Amino acid sequence: MSDTPPSTIVVRPGPPLQGVVPIAGAKNAVLKLLAATTLAEGRFVLRNVPDIADVAWMGELLEAMGMRVDRPRAGELVVDRPAVIVPEAPYELVEKTRASIVVLGPLLARCGVARVSLPGGDDFGPRPIDMHLRALEALGATIDVAHGMLEARATRLRGARIVLEFPSVGATENTLMAAVLARGTTTIENAAREPEIVDLAEFLVRMGARIRGAGTSTVEIEGVDELVAADHTLVPDRIEAATYLAATAVAGGEVVLGGARADHMDLLLRKVEQMGVSAVACSEGVRVVAPERLRAVDVSTLPYPGLATDYKPLLVASLAVADGVAIVTENIFAGRFRYVDELVRMGADIRTEGHHAVVRGRERLSGARVRAHDIRAGAALVVAGLRAEGETVVADAHHIDRGYERFIDKLTALGASVERR
Repeated sequence: MSDTPPSTIVVRPGPPLQGVVPIAGAKNAVLKLLAATTLAEGRFVLRNVPDIADVAWMGELLEAMGMRVDRPRAGELVVDRPAVIVPEAPYELVEKTRASIVVLGPLLARCGVARVSLPGGDDFGPRPIDMHLRALEALGATIDVAHGMLEARATRLRGARIVLEFPSVGATENTLMAAVLARGTTTIENAAREPEIVDLAEFLVRMGARIRGAGTSTVEIEGVDELVAADHTLVPDRIEAATYLAATAVAGGEVVLGGARADHMDLLLRKVEQMGVSAVACSEGVRVVAPERLRAVDVSTLPYPGLATDYKPLLVASLAVADGVAIVTENIFAGRFRYVDELVRMGADIRTEGHHAVVRGRERLSGARVRAHDIRAGAALVVAGLRAEGETVVADAHHIDRGYERFIDKLTALGASVERR
């Protein structure tokens, strides 16, 4: 197999997993915190920052604006924001990660103008940013779209009542970061409630913002004239924790998710307990003990505190080797079943129709050459390979590097037979 490309992960079945796996800071939090550093002049220090590709790309984006980003030690990022920056996010950087669209709100609020390329990111269907733009327009922005670029302008934003059609995480974050410097009070109704939203709000409050209700469906922001630089420690990554939970459930064994927050994964832990997995909070994080064979359960994705759509590929991979039949429903993104074809190549019995998938569990899967289409799908294929006879070869594994720090090292430390070639 000398022709296997460098971005390939090879998985073989092995013994049950054992040990403690450290959970890094949340990818879905740090990218938004980095965007928020554009709001104030000075030096920011972020801790518990994962060493992943998306963070490096976001750092490049900030540096393209004239900021400085350094990593003086593992887990720490220092951002220096000068008095004047270039409020523009070019296509060659924005295309790498969709989260970069959240620089639109803070740049507009702080600089009065923002030029941001239409975003790229994971390939699992359209995710329009109409709600972001309507919210910013409600705050007083004028937005033009031409030649793939968004240009937003406002002398100073003004507070408004904004009702989101859907509790969009990105729209909530963009609106929140724009509103902190707006004149007057802004109310966001039907706001997203994810832990990463709360983390962003806490960071903004450290910077001097006045925010109430973060983590609920109604968030109130009283605008201030100026913010200051601040230090902050990220919340742990609940999706990374869910990945190692799924790996343990599929491979068997007993693993502690070090630093994981059980309260951020409440519904997921209840769902895997229905599958026969013991997953309980402990002093070190969350302790996971897998049964000999998982039980099939139905799964539906919903906005937080429902089951996250990012959990779904991991749950489908687990259900593929569970005892029984499960129905999986995707309520967030229409195109997020692309990885199912790859699991079918591994012998999984899965049928999809529209937003639904029927998963008939098998005792084991069979190793095959498969391809990662996005971050979580790639991780799910590696997880499935832990219970597949022979060798599973996951191509385009660079997607996984976007969201996981030392993914191979962490799995092998637990006893998994996984390597990069």
